[in-house]
Amino acid sequence: MKKLLYALAGFGFMVSSCADDYLDTMPESSTATGTIVESVENAKMAINGICRMMSTQYLSSQGFNGEGTIKTWYGNYPGNDFQKSNLTGWSPIINSTYMERNTASYDYYPWFYYYKLIVNANAILVNMENMTGSDSDKNFIKAQALTFRAYSYFMMSQLYCYRWVDSNNGASRGLPLRLDLSTGEIAASTLGETYAQIYADLNDAIAAFGSSSKKRAADDNYSPDLSVAYAIYARAALTRQDWANAAKYAALARQGYTLMSNEEFMNSGFNTPNDEWIWSVYDAGDQTIYYYSFFAYQGSNSSAGACRSYPCAISKELYDQIPESDVRRDLWLAPQDEAEFAAITQTNGSLKTSSDFYKRAKADYADKLYSTSSIFAYMQFKHQAKEQPGVGCVNNFRAAEMYLIEAEAKCMMGGSDTDVQNLLIALNKTSGRNPEYTCEKTGADLLAEVKLYRRIELWGEGFDWFDYKRWNEPIVRNKYPEGSFHAQFALTINPADNNKWTWVYPAKECDYNELLQGQYKE
Repeated sequence: MKKLLYALAGFGFMVSSCADDYLDTMPESSTATGTIVESVENAKMAINGICRMMSTQYLSSQGFNGEGTIKTWYGNYPGNDFQKSNLTGWSPIINSTYMERNTASYDYYPWFYYYKLIVNANAILVNMENMTGSDSDKNFIKAQALTFRAYSYFMMSQLYCYRWVDSNNGASRGLPLRLDLSTGEIAASTLGETYAQIYADLNDAIAAFGSSSKKRAADDNYSPDLSVAYAIYARAALTRQDWANAAKYAALARQGYTLMSNEEFMNSGFNTPNDEWIWSVYDAGDQTIYYYSFFAYQGSNSSAGACRSYPCAISKELYDQIPESDVRRDLWLAPQDEAEFAAITQTNGSLKTSSDFYKRAKADYADKLYSTSSIFAYMQFKHQAKEQPGVGCVNNFRAAEMYLIEAEAKCMMGGSDTDVQNLLIALNKTSGRNPEYTCEKTGADLLAEVKLYRRIELWGEGFDWFDYKRWNEPIVRNKYPEGSFHAQFALTINPADNNKWTWVYPAKECDYNELLQGQYKE
């Protein structure tokens, strides 16, 4: 595909700092914006620019890298099954103690980032009427902008709003819904109204995609298309406990996508688009953001200090539930016998350099480790950089997730156990991930099986904390020898803790928006 644009000349959308005026996300001039999107060709570049915003450094901070930050710092670090080995200085984020600090950059980063995407989508949408070009082109661009907006509001709702079961059927606080380029004060909607807007945008996007004869290019996995709108609908409906729509749209989203091969899964399957990827974030060696990128935080082979010194690792409890016949076990470095278990430093999980376990790791995973990387038990080799220090495309949606959404939704609907069993068999056995997989479980046991394989299949892709929040289940981490977490991370976080796992509205928003002043929390 063509290089993604970093910014659009004169667009005024991309800004480098976070000021007091609505987190500095608004276009500088609505007139200038109208000029930029006066034609479909310019609007196509605008969509391209939004795609690039998903892989850009923000707020003058090394770690704020667009969508990858949401996956790493908000989805993985505070989760149940993921550990950033020995990164004790990040305990407040990992242990979810910053959620009520309304002046912390960690609190306002997602707000800043997603409203930036929303504002840029709005700038396209409000100028559609006067845009020159064919109706087919305009419908496709409109659908893409609506899809970006729906995705952004949905992701924000997971962070800044209560889980659905705590919302009194949607009556709890949602988000300020900005649907145009106005910059005035605006009250918060309810969570029900927020989801209604997400659904409306997706319904309109699906209709507009259908009215257009256009499709994204074969080598373009980075801009939204109809399957992306379906996939967002499926994930949003699952989170909203709208089981029928979750199952419906998950099935639609995976049409035309095939599960990746074992060779892909074990090697390039998580840094390069393949036939399973529905939507991703673009990255390439000549456009990378270097040490700011997703793979500079999660790549097992990255030269970045965040990876060399603090590898990402799976929890012992989850690893132990992966069958011996499952190829996915080889994505993590686990002890094979008592002697290797004894080689683990029990305080933090690092391996004694004199041990045979350490030497085996260096030999068996030589092509997936940086030469000076620290070695920890249960460290991962799923995420690898294509080039140094952190080059690689980041997956947002893939077909495997759609199988799991459909399976979970059908369990919750009380549908056919056979249908759910067949979905799990397709994901695990037919795909080749585990040739010996069978499933005869029913009822509550079947739902537990779906959740287990969601945790295994999607590990490290940014779902961990989000899933546990929507499941309304506690995070339980154990230290050695029962578990594998550093003692500083070994704790239980109950669903009612930390403002019900809800980030408060940022002070920057509430100070600017008079209708929200002093209303940081529900």
